[in-house]
Order: sequence, then structure tokens, then C-alpha cells
Amino acid sequence: MLLMAGCGLETKTLKGFYDGNLDEVSKVAITDGNTGKRKMIEDKNTVEAFLNEMKDIEFIPEDNQEPRDGFNYAVTFYENEKETFQFGMTQVNDHYYHTEPDIFPIVDDFYETID
Repeated sequence: MLLMAGCGLETKTLKGFYDGNLDEVSKVAITDGNTGKRKMIEDKNTVEAFLNEMKDIEFIPEDNQEPRDGFNYAVTFYENEKETFQFGMTQVNDHYYHTEPDIFPIVDDFYETID
């Protein structure tokens, strides 16, 4: 189900934003916006588990699209060594969203368990 926001943006899942095939994502980087520390998920099973948790989350456009500063986490997808996509908990492609269900606890949990 796609909903239109006043700004013309659509509600999408990651699959709707990602130009490639999510099955081809081989590595995921999560950057903590508070510390700048970056952790990598490189184990194939963990990457698949992360993508499974994320794939059905809906990114719903915010009415307020005014620029903001800072972020909690940024997530970057890689296919082999090539960076293919990056998004934040509230921002994708320079647009602002809230998520359903909330994406933050999922990303936070993966970040905290990565060594």
C-alpha cells in the first residue's frame, strides 16, 4: 500500500529505494552518528539476517522536509567492495521519513552486537 504525502513522496520499503537486488548486498556498515564509530557486518548470515529485519519496514514521508542536523545511525550497503546505497534512520536520498515499525531499535541491536 503506497500512501502519498503532501510533498509528493511515497511510502516505500528498502526494496523500493534500492536500485539493485538486496540479495546481492555482501556487506553492511553501520556508523554511529554520536561517536563516528563505524562497524561492519561482513558475515553472510548476519547480513541476510539484518536485511530480513529491514526489508519490510515502511519509510513514511515526514510532512516537514526542512533540513536537519545530526543522525543516530547511518547504514551503508555494499556489493563486494562497491558502496551501493546509504540511508539514515530518518533520511533517505535527502528526504525525511519516519518508519513503521521503528527502525532505530533494530539497527541499534545489530550495532551493539557487532564486534
